[in-house]
Amino acid sequence: MARIVMKFGGTSVGDCDRIKNVARRVKAEVERGNEVAVVVSAMSGVTNQLVDYCKQISPLYDPREYDAVVSTGEQVTIGLLAIALQELGLDARSWCGWQLPVRTDGAHGKARIESIDTTGMLAAMAKGQIAVMAGFQGLGPDNRISTLGRGGSDTSAVALAAALHADRCDIYTDVDGIYTTDPRIVAKARKLDKITYEEMLELASLGAKVLQTRSVEMAMKHRVRVQVLSSFVDMPGTLVCDEDEIVEKELVSGIAYSRDEAKITLVKVADRPGVAAAIFGPLADNNVNVDMIVQNVSEDGKSTDLTFTVGKADLDRALKVLEDRKTELAYERLVPDSNVVKVSVIGMGMRSHAGVAQKMFQTLAEKGINILVISTSEIKVSVLIAEDYTELALRALHSAYGLDVQ
Repeated sequence: MARIVMKFGGTSVGDCDRIKNVARRVKAEVERGNEVAVVVSAMSGVTNQLVDYCKQISPLYDPREYDAVVSTGEQVTIGLLAIALQELGLDARSWCGWQLPVRTDGAHGKARIESIDTTGMLAAMAKGQIAVMAGFQGLGPDNRISTLGRGGSDTSAVALAAALHADRCDIYTDVDGIYTTDPRIVAKARKLDKITYEEMLELASLGAKVLQTRSVEMAMKHRVRVQVLSSFVDMPGTLVCDEDEIVEKELVSGIAYSRDEAKITLVKVADRPGVAAAIFGPLADNNVNVDMIVQNVSEDGKSTDLTFTVGKADLDRALKVLEDRKTELAYERLVPDSNVVKVSVIGMGMRSHAGVAQKMFQTLAEKGINILVISTSEIKVSVLIAEDYTELALRALHSAYGLDVQ
């Protein structure tokens, strides 16, 4: 007997018929002889509606009451799924986050899980009962309901799997696995059988929306094997696992892109010690996250052009911070550009093979695509390019690294 945590997202439980379909999938897993716990999200669209209600009442709402409101979506789903399972002749009960409890910190609206007490749930499961837990929610240190932020049900599921010492966490969604790149753009993208935690973390943080970044971090920390598969098609998915489980490691496993990028160039900044700290310190103090950075020193060695990227949502705030300090920073002018995209090549094989970055640069050059900024890590090479070239770059790189479906 294996212990499996099954997680179903909003589209998978979008209406009563889909909830009944989920119940049938859970029953099939039980009939294979497995011990099952289920984690569910709110029905699709419900959380957005609840958030909107809060905003209509007050734009500056109390985050503790906000959590009390938006957490109710999952409570509806767990009750309905438990009823659907009972209708199929199975013993099932619902669990809210506070009933275990799932303990979190006090950051209402974006809380982080600190511990899960599974004593009661394990006792019920030992008697053959299916546990149906609300994702996204927990109990803060003030004994108030807390929520984990958007996409938090993935994190709830992985955390529960870790606490239950489950053999696997199956995350059911509206896609049938992890692809080498976005199949909506690259028709020849192929589904991966397995991918490492590290590669999945890079993909998730670079724009792939299949798994929430925090859930991948937690899976990697606790070595929870996670399978991503479709709620609507009965076929194998993609297993996110330890590197040791993958026999043949691809040089490049995937190509991700993020349109949530904006570029800022400070022209003719004084080239002196401490200038970078004077620029990036105030940005950090204003919660502006800086990603890629490149610096070009002028011929006279007295000034430099400094280019960096921030999230598009942070662009206006970043510009204001820098404009307010123009005298102190002594730059000539600011040049913002929001029409850019970050394209990243990711693969564990990069650690032992040279030439991955060179192939990326050469492929883009052959297509006439200019690279604006470059950043690298042990298993990733990222470039910033003009947004108009996104599709061309993805298709060209996908072919160049031999990722196309044969």
